[in-house]
Order: sequence, then structure tokens, then C-alpha cells
Amino acid sequence: MGFLIRLAITAVALWVTTLIVPGVDVSGRSGADTALTLVVVALIFGVVNAVLKPVIKLFGFVFYLLTLGLFALVVNALLFLLTDWIARGLDLPFRVHGFWAAFWGAIVMAVVSWLISVAVPDRLEGR
Repeated sequence: MGFLIRLAITAVALWVTTLIVPGVDVSGRSGADTALTLVVVALIFGVVNAVLKPVIKLFGFVFYLLTLGLFALVVNALLFLLTDWIARGLDLPFRVHGFWAAFWGAIVMAVVSWLISVAVPDRLEGR
């Protein structure tokens, strides 16, 4: 249940990002097609972050220390671009146009995901 909630939060954050950040676009043929694309891209984004981010943190910890964590912004942008590349490979109508769109898109995704996560619990209490 927690996985589905997290996936929905990421998909909504991705949708908000496409509305706010110029250069991050999803273009489905219909509303349902767009929603399905957002869910699939959210799944790709989650897998990319779950698999690569810990490895990058392990090998790049010196850069994180030297930049006081600001290197994480660059890493998040690159992971967002990687998500775009994978989505293109799967022929999904999701595009990130350049590094700066990815940079701001990753920031908006993080903020919106955090705001939604504050309001929605990962698990239902008492179950």
C-alpha cells in the first residue's frame, strides 16, 4: 500500500512540475493517456532514484562534503535527465529539454513531493 501511495505522490508531483517548469512536458493524446504516462514516468523516476542515487552518494561523497550538499542538486538534475532518456527509449510522451529544465524540474519535484508527503501518510495507522 505504501508503494502505491508513494507512486501516486510522485506522479502528482511530476504533473505539477510539468505545469510549473518550462521545458518539462508530457503530451498524451487524452487525459487518461497523460495520466498513465505520468504514472509510468513516476515509476521510472522512482527506480532510477532507488538504484542509482545510493551508488552516486557512495562514490561522490567527497563532492557532497566539499559543496556542502549542493552537489545533490546537480545529481538530481542528471537523474531527471536520465529518466527522460529512459522514457524516450520506451517511446513515452515525456520530455525534459536541457539541463536547466531538469535542474528546476528536480527541485520542484522534490518540494511538491515533500509537501504532499506531509499531508498524506505512507501507511494507514492501526493496520
